[in-house]
Amino acid sequence: MSAPQPATPPGRVVLEGRYTRLEPLVPSHAADLFAAVDIPDAEQRFAYLPSYPFRSVEAVRDWIVSQQGVADPILYAVVDKSTGRAGGWQQLMRIVPEHGVIEIGYVYWGPDVARTRLATEALYLVAHNVFDDLGYRRFEWKCNDRNEPSKRAAERFGFTYEGRFRQHMIVKGENRDTAWFSMLDGEWPALKAEYERWLDPANFDADGQQKSALRFG
Repeated sequence: MSAPQPATPPGRVVLEGRYTRLEPLVPSHAADLFAAVDIPDAEQRFAYLPSYPFRSVEAVRDWIVSQQGVADPILYAVVDKSTGRAGGWQQLMRIVPEHGVIEIGYVYWGPDVARTRLATEALYLVAHNVFDDLGYRRFEWKCNDRNEPSKRAAERFGFTYEGRFRQHMIVKGENRDTAWFSMLDGEWPALKAEYERWLDPANFDADGQQKSALRFG
């Protein structure tokens, strides 16, 4: 176990990867993000998120403006470097520097990001920032216990399942039991090495398909 010490609060900085870039959310992202939401299965994709699909570019822009200057959460646009377009967002939240604990949440990866190397690198970039740059001890992922895709994603990304918090929240008028996952600073070096192996361009064919899967443990 690491020696307890405060971590550094995250700043609104750009996190650059090979395939994707995380940019602090600004109003100029609104059109791209609305395009990522204005899709036939939007209701399904938002089923377990705390909000409903945006109905216009203006609604996205108003939401972004409402978050400007807020220290917690910090929202990032997930930008595909090959196109320059934002295809989703994610945020750092429940930031507790004095205990070295931070959470990734409100993850919306649109169809051009979800289940691609962009999504994996987006998670890697924020984990790298959290552990290596800011000195956090614990990185959390939480989701509705009924959200099986999110739980599978957490485990694929190297988070460890810790249990179910019963009747934890009321979201959209319904009970939410919450599944808790975490990764710790002592686990990060091995997780980081596997992320970097998987993200290496040599692991992908000419169509961008993986040659070997991401595996932990």
